[in-house]
Amino acid sequence: MSEEKVRVRIAPSPSGNLHIGTARTALFNYLFAKKTGGEYVLRIEDTDLDRSSEAYKQNIFDSLKALGLNWDEGPDVGGPYGPYKQSERFDIYPKYAQMLIDKGYAYECFCSNEDLDEEHRIAEEKKIPYKYSRKCLNLTKEQKDELKAKGIKPSIRFKVEAKELIFNDLVKGELKFDTGLIGDFAIMKSNGTPTYNFAVVVDDMLMKISHVIRGEDHISNTPKQILIYEALGAPIPKFGHLGMILAPDRSKLSKRHGATAVSDFIKEGYLTEALLNFVALLGWAPSDGVEIKNVDEIAADFRINEVSSSNSIFEYEKLNWMNGQYIKHMDISKLTDLAIPFLNMYDLNKYSRKQLEHIIEVTREPITLLKDLVYDTQYFFEEPKYNEVEEILKGDVAKVVLPKFKSEVETYDFNNEENIHDKLAELRTYFKENHGFKPKETMWAIRSALTGRTRGADMVATIQILGKDEVIKRLEKLI
Repeated sequence: MSEEKVRVRIAPSPSGNLHIGTARTALFNYLFAKKTGGEYVLRIEDTDLDRSSEAYKQNIFDSLKALGLNWDEGPDVGGPYGPYKQSERFDIYPKYAQMLIDKGYAYECFCSNEDLDEEHRIAEEKKIPYKYSRKCLNLTKEQKDELKAKGIKPSIRFKVEAKELIFNDLVKGELKFDTGLIGDFAIMKSNGTPTYNFAVVVDDMLMKISHVIRGEDHISNTPKQILIYEALGAPIPKFGHLGMILAPDRSKLSKRHGATAVSDFIKEGYLTEALLNFVALLGWAPSDGVEIKNVDEIAADFRINEVSSSNSIFEYEKLNWMNGQYIKHMDISKLTDLAIPFLNMYDLNKYSRKQLEHIIEVTREPITLLKDLVYDTQYFFEEPKYNEVEEILKGDVAKVVLPKFKSEVETYDFNNEENIHDKLAELRTYFKENHGFKPKETMWAIRSALTGRTRGADMVATIQILGKDEVIKRLEKLI
């Protein structure tokens, strides 16, 4: 192929929500385009009209946009090679099928499903790989006309000649296929719709796709597609096949292992930046060994020939760790915007925007998912439940500490964190010197009273955010 502008595509089928594996393919295509100054195309492969739905199409759009994988051409933004939905291109494919018939590369096949099932059965009996028998290859025009007169609509098959086909895969290196094992395959169904292998070649050819980067489950399709390119006299794109993504138990990744659709990860509270960063590391490693990187840094370092050809393990624990890192370091205003939808069961009007940001700031340290904030911020919005601290509150320390703390808290300057910090330090010293209480025992009593927990946000910040009235109210209720 001549050195021309890099054009890559992501071509999901809208028969389900965008899977994390498809998102990885989309990302690697996006990174390759960004690194080479190329163009990134979205095409919806919805030839299977029974399984496709508008809801799934919208989920694909929303998920890719949420990840920031915005396309240069596609169904919603248009482009010079549209339409970008296969279902809107059905008038294109018959022309190229007829071209292959005229050139002697394809022929009409009148075999019924029952005929083909019988051929399969015989092959199984003989324990040989199935290949179509070519019984329709040499039908005369009269025979074809007679069959059509009976109302039998033919499919169209590609005629495969036996040869060794070799191509250099961008990820896996040199691959060889014996096309004699393939058999003549259908390119158009009898109902007039194209098969996957034919539609994808025609679309990639007309859209001038230069590189096809996809999962290795497509490797068996590649020789068939190369044969069609050759027959059409079209430039053959460079292919790169990515290893599969497996679950931690090395089985196929499925919902029983956890979230698998991008939208499910987002609903769980994964940040899209963390998800994208993690997915980039499934089969690829940064040259400097630094794993936490934004998409621009990843694109600058990305080289398709360095992608591993092996399968990758989807380690949820590592994703959780990475998500926690992003939560810890994200701009607090942006993080608060992302957190608010998870907290909408609470009365958020209780606090100002500045106070909400303060709540998120002091509770984000230990969390790995945004949904964790529901539990970790609960005591700021609702009265505490004291089940887990009952023994502490009934103990001798609490009985002595809480009344004195209540009487002194009246004098705290709630607009000044430093003042609250100093007053608590004085209180800890007082109880240590006068009652022999360890500082942590004093603070456990106070934390238990105000939050119903033994651990949580910094106590100075907690006291300030709750405010004098709420702190006193909670203490009075207990005392």
